Amino acid sequence: MALFMWIDIGSGTSNGVITEDGKLLAYHLLTSGVNYKQTAQKIRDELLEKAKLRPEDISFTVATGQGANNVVFSNQQVADIRCCARGINQIFPLVKMVIDVQGQSSQVIRVDEHGHITNFAVSEKCASGSGHFLEVIANILQMPLEDIGAFSLRSSNPVVFSTSCAVFGESEAVSRVAEGASKEDILAGVNKALAEKLAALAHRVGLEEPCAMSGGAALNIGLVKKVEEKLGIHLLVPPQPQFVTALGAAILAKEESTKPVTLVQAKPDHSSVSLEEPDIL
Repeated sequence: MALFMWIDIGSGTSNGVITEDGKLLAYHLLTSGVNYKQTAQKIRDELLEKAKLRPEDISFTVATGQGANNVVFSNQQVADIRCCARGINQIFPLVKMVIDVQGQSSQVIRVDEHGHITNFAVSEKCASGSGHFLEVIANILQMPLEDIGAFSLRSSNPVVFSTSCAVFGESEAVSRVAEGASKEDILAGVNKALAEKLAALAHRVGLEEPCAMSGGAALNIGLVKKVEEKLGIHLLVPPQPQFVTALGAAILAKEESTKPVTLVQAKPDHSSVSLEEPDIL
């Protein structure tokens, strides 16, 4: 029995999974908070409790995400872009591209039939190209984040946002509320603005089908439809898109754990997360 754990510490939410021979045994998601080390430990404890396991039962643990270096019990840190590519390949083996919307950034990844990255583009630092923009607007409108997708579909006149900056976009949303714009029109406008950024990323790396969408924002049906309209294609969305990266990391954990160790002269390493593909993949 080989058990593998993955922990993703994101800026807004964090989650993790435990797998055994490719089978999902447990998963857990929570708000990241301000203490990433405590968050990582909480996820680990919850996963072990759900799977009825002990820490020593886990063969290998991979950490990824913005706070990966705070997962002090991990065996290795891996870039989330690699994890996402491998995870979407496991779910949709024929997919050639995935649009991944994270809390602070978004990325479009082209993959081959093995889940290896062939090309990718990451959104600029501005949070308007990420899921955080949706969270900000949902808070302004005092709506649960999980409700904004379906609610936005009621819009008949989406608000046009004149700025691509999340900070100014927040101010603009407040102004539109004061002017009497409906919640559904504001939400539809936000989805449209984000969809335009995601579509631009997709075209930058070269649009390919089949194409999937992952990350928590993929639960926003309004956003998915806007992206489909912009790209003129159908998007495949996993049942639990927020765990795609988790699945990929668990797969990488298994592969990395069986990688032969070669003794070499130590060299300084200034990077906490590797973007390189392992030799055996």
